[in-house]
Amino acid sequence: MLHVTVADDKGQFVSDLKRGNFRVFEQNIEQKLDFFSRDDIPVTMGLVIDNSGSMREKRDQVNAAAMTFVRTSNPKDEAFVVNFNDEYYLDTDGDFTSDPANLHDALSRIDTRGSTALYDAVIGSLAHVKKGHKDKRVLLLVTDGDDTASEKTFEDAIKAAEESNATIYAIGVYSEEDLKGSERKTTRHSKKVLTQLAEATGGLAYFPDNLEQVTPICEQVAREIRNQYTLGYYPANTTRDGTFRTVQVKVTPPSGRGKLAARTRSGYFAPKPAAGD
Repeated sequence: MLHVTVADDKGQFVSDLKRGNFRVFEQNIEQKLDFFSRDDIPVTMGLVIDNSGSMREKRDQVNAAAMTFVRTSNPKDEAFVVNFNDEYYLDTDGDFTSDPANLHDALSRIDTRGSTALYDAVIGSLAHVKKGHKDKRVLLLVTDGDDTASEKTFEDAIKAAEESNATIYAIGVYSEEDLKGSERKTTRHSKKVLTQLAEATGGLAYFPDNLEQVTPICEQVAREIRNQYTLGYYPANTTRDGTFRTVQVKVTPPSGRGKLAARTRSGYFAPKPAAGD
């Protein structure tokens, strides 16, 4: 399934389109659309929050924004919290919860110290979200730094993102010091990493000017998730060769409407035959 966000030229979500407004292409070959929906369906979501030493003064506002994201989302969502520094930790009681108090407690387990194992945290969270019970899956990733401690690589993280069916929304919360002097190059690399992780999955990366902007961003992401289209098709290419296949969704605006833009994941890996097939 593809989860598709459609926006007009003012960046406003468009939620009144029909099946006939959409065309799906795999490897530049148009596919027959077999499933179409615009329902607000519950999701499995992970809140993946940087807990390194540099986040010490930021966590209170980040936690408040994350809880706003939870409250703005579908009340039937199931969620988990991963806090990470030089390691990552599942801090929710149980694999998933729909209890805001449980999520608040998990976010409040703050031990801001150490380095940033961003790639390991993303890969671990993508593995955990697969255990979810909802068809739609999302990670909200918040960090203020570049990876300095992972055993895995950026390439490993990108591949895990492409292999998953989760959408990643990333928020980079950088200080003024991060954006100037000797830290500027590191921050620029961090922004590139977050952007590529998000775009590979059909999500977005945000870089607010200050912490006060994080809550409105979280509200916007929650609204986007609730206003997406779900499209499904059976690939015309049935070869099970494990290759990466690019996907593109095009939208034809209804008569009288201006230009519309669709955003979804960049593609998927075709499944390989199971052993013995």
